[in-house]
Amino acid sequence: MKILKQVAEYLEKGDRERVYELTRQAIEQNVSARQILDEGLIAGMKVVGDRFRKHEIFLPEVLMAARAMNAGMDLIKPLFIKEGVTAIGKIVIGTVYGDLHDLGKNLAGVMLKGAGFDVIDLGNNVPAQKFVETAEKENATVIGMSALLTTTMMEMKNVTNLLKDKGLDKSIKTIIGGAPVSEEYAKSIGADAYAYDAASGVELVKQLV
Repeated sequence: MKILKQVAEYLEKGDRERVYELTRQAIEQNVSARQILDEGLIAGMKVVGDRFRKHEIFLPEVLMAARAMNAGMDLIKPLFIKEGVTAIGKIVIGTVYGDLHDLGKNLAGVMLKGAGFDVIDLGNNVPAQKFVETAEKENATVIGMSALLTTTMMEMKNVTNLLKDKGLDKSIKTIIGGAPVSEEYAKSIGADAYAYDAASGVELVKQLV
């Protein structure tokens, strides 16, 4: 559909106003919320994610595209409820306790939303208990944790330990990311996945759900 291709194209350019206007027009033309999401917003964000992964574009362009995507999302959210559209999964994300860095976590959140996930962002400096309690309360199937300091990455183990203690480690999966962590560290603490960047994180979360 031509209008949805235009939504995707202007989202790739980070043109918030055009994405908003075209999404509004699509709604007026009775295009379903699911179609606008899949063929317009997610299609555009997927291209942005692919280009970011290949280093063809950089963080400022991704954030502009994210703002454009959010403009369209704000318009179609009320339609989701009417049409009974469900997200492909629910994930709780946050930067672990003692760490205030959130750029990588914010970018991961944007890309997860762009891929069709319901994202609950707890912000930074998040205690293990809050990660687990929120995931339980919201029926989330994944917890995503970020850390930038070697002194705070140990907090990730507190989350995986708490899930095990509560017998939730099979129903709630964990993924970790951030400069000091690695695949080996993920395995050592019992996390289910490690993402080296936001784009790869989205693909891994799709596998976890």
